[in-house]
Amino acid sequence: MSLIHKFTQDGEYYLIDVNSGSLHIIDKLIYDLLIDVDKLAPVDEVIAKFQGVYSEEDIREAYEDLEELVKEELLYTKDYYEDIALKDDQDDYIKALCLNVVHDCNLKCKYCFAEEGEYKGHRKPMSPEIGKKAIDFVIKKSGPRKNIEVDLFGGEPLMVFDAIKEIVDYAREQEKIFNKNIRFTMTTNATLLNDEIMEYLDKNMGNIILSIDGREEVNDAVRIRKDGSGSYSRILPKIKEMVDRRDKSKQYYVRGTFTRNNTDFFNDVMSLVNEGFREISVEPVVLPDDNLLSLRREDLPKIFDQYDLLYKEMLRRHNEGDSFKFYHFNIDLNGGPCVYKRISGCGAGFEYVAITPDGEVYPCHQFVGNKDFLLGNIDDGDLDTKLASEFKKANIYRKPVCKNCWARFYCSGGCQANNFNFNGDIHVPYEIGCEMQKKRIECAIALKAMTSKV
Repeated sequence: MSLIHKFTQDGEYYLIDVNSGSLHIIDKLIYDLLIDVDKLAPVDEVIAKFQGVYSEEDIREAYEDLEELVKEELLYTKDYYEDIALKDDQDDYIKALCLNVVHDCNLKCKYCFAEEGEYKGHRKPMSPEIGKKAIDFVIKKSGPRKNIEVDLFGGEPLMVFDAIKEIVDYAREQEKIFNKNIRFTMTTNATLLNDEIMEYLDKNMGNIILSIDGREEVNDAVRIRKDGSGSYSRILPKIKEMVDRRDKSKQYYVRGTFTRNNTDFFNDVMSLVNEGFREISVEPVVLPDDNLLSLRREDLPKIFDQYDLLYKEMLRRHNEGDSFKFYHFNIDLNGGPCVYKRISGCGAGFEYVAITPDGEVYPCHQFVGNKDFLLGNIDDGDLDTKLASEFKKANIYRKPVCKNCWARFYCSGGCQANNFNFNGDIHVPYEIGCEMQKKRIECAIALKAMTSKV
């Protein structure tokens, strides 16, 4: 179906044609005349609706401009992608792996979805042998794909640094044999960083995600050590040193989480900016409704205000030549990810899987420990094709709420794990997450439009 979305941001009026992705910065007259999201309303109906507000001459002139956009297929365009999504004829090759190298952690973060690394199980490191088998597994399952991504995850992965070195060395040998390019990334709480480890990570990790929650008092209220003390003073210098080692060709970002206790998270973003970081992500916590730290619908207005503040600050800094990146405001108006990825999302369960220290395979790290979502074991090599197919088919056209949503090609149907954890169904989006996502997309589009002006 045809679909448009219009919104305002900081006094500007924006119009998106959902299916073509075309963006238009418009005036209030045009904004008002677009009274239907799925079709251009008849001109007589528009004139009647705005009689006494705009002159008929102005309405007809603006209407002609809209008709021209429709004719040029830049407005109310057809959806050409549904048939592609429903054909389901793409070959299944795994291209990304979350390698849970240890189910243990040296912090006790109060919002941790993995229960401080235990994942509904017990604390256990991954042996180098299991890690090597995981590399063999992903190489075999990647088929003709040359590029593979492996995220070293935990718990805290640096608790098994020696095993990581063995696994990476093995991968470097195997990628030459099988003509693959394996890119390693790591998510770490930074507590164990030292000169040796930082030198190794800088050399071997394509991206490093460093966890810190912004202001010291915010971080230390939730990212706590086993003795109950905060982690901020210990990790901040280490994170700074790690970032300083990365030249411009190497990726990193500092990643925080905001909860109900710091819905003023704009201040946490700015705290990280003021510490010199320029690649930043501060993301909403995802917790059950009965958790004191969980976000509620009544928190959304304040959260939206924070995104607006962030938009204004980022635009101001861009104009002054002192910009920084905010992960959730990254957007490509010239196409972005391929059509298939925009339809199917992260690929959890069929293009992306997580492997535990026991060699179990799950659709992603957030499903680990839930035996209903166990895909198999790397020793067997064979995966539950029925379960994998369920994830593959759970694209935006098989999610009723998503199918008619303007944001569908930007969010790709949301996080499957969040959908299941809140609604018991990967096809039913996590509603509060959707609302925040749509607000971030609007800010991102407006920011890209304003910073791209010549």
